[in-house]
Amino acid sequence: MRYEGTLYRPPSEADSLILQATIGCSWNHCTYCDMYRSKEFRVRPLEESLSDLSSVPPELRPHVEKLFVADGDALILPSEHWLAILERARELFPRLRRVSCYAMAGNILEKDPADLRRLREGGLSLLYIGPESGDDPTLRRIAKGSTHEEHVEAARRAKEAGMSISAIFLLGAGGVARSDAHARESARLATRMDPDYLAALTLTVIPGTPQARLEERGRFTLPSIGELLGELRTFVAEVDTSDALFRTNHASNHLALGGRLPRDRTRILRAIDEALGGGRPLRPEWTRGL
Repeated sequence: MRYEGTLYRPPSEADSLILQATIGCSWNHCTYCDMYRSKEFRVRPLEESLSDLSSVPPELRPHVEKLFVADGDALILPSEHWLAILERARELFPRLRRVSCYAMAGNILEKDPADLRRLREGGLSLLYIGPESGDDPTLRRIAKGSTHEEHVEAARRAKEAGMSISAIFLLGAGGVARSDAHARESARLATRMDPDYLAALTLTVIPGTPQARLEERGRFTLPSIGELLGELRTFVAEVDTSDALFRTNHASNHLALGGRLPRDRTRILRAIDEALGGGRPLRPEWTRGL
């Protein structure tokens, strides 16, 4: 496999084969993100991607069960690229059971519904979508590029195509000023998107990003740890998905929790309350990361 720069993938893709079919992020304007700022976005030639898949040694191919296609929003790949990659992956990896990628709402909305169905039939089964917030003022401030309603429509189209969705929300994205609205509207958006998987991460203000410059100018204040846990509590209390697997196991979080929502809501809320009351230890600051 040929890789350029740092690779990023969700925690649940830790044991996946990663194919870097795009370089960087086609949007790359989100104020808080520095993952792809050093990369100029481009789609890798299809033959390079197919060659990389074929470079996996034959003795390892039976062990590949999951394929994650990078970088930041690989769904932007032309559908014909996707179909060729999916076909090659099926040919090479007899035990392949899941192909996934990051996607923005705009990527999904730009695809024809028939194309989305073709991609699902070809094997693309899981999309990681990061609205980060359901609060439209917050979405504008972090330059997410899509609205609350556009994320709802994108989720609807992906699900109609038969794809699973993992939705990612970002504690602290609204700052102190919109902390409550951010938490409540994020819960409302998660409910409306009704994902199969649901994750909460915590905003880290990274030096050199637009978010850091806003903070330096006094135009953004990250909520305290207690306030961030309060956002998490509000989110868990108000989200009403059908049966989402919920996780806060990302390294950015102060508290690692898991369960199904709404089934395990009471247990998760109890754990958050214990942490707020000082009865449950938080992740040490030195162990937190991106």
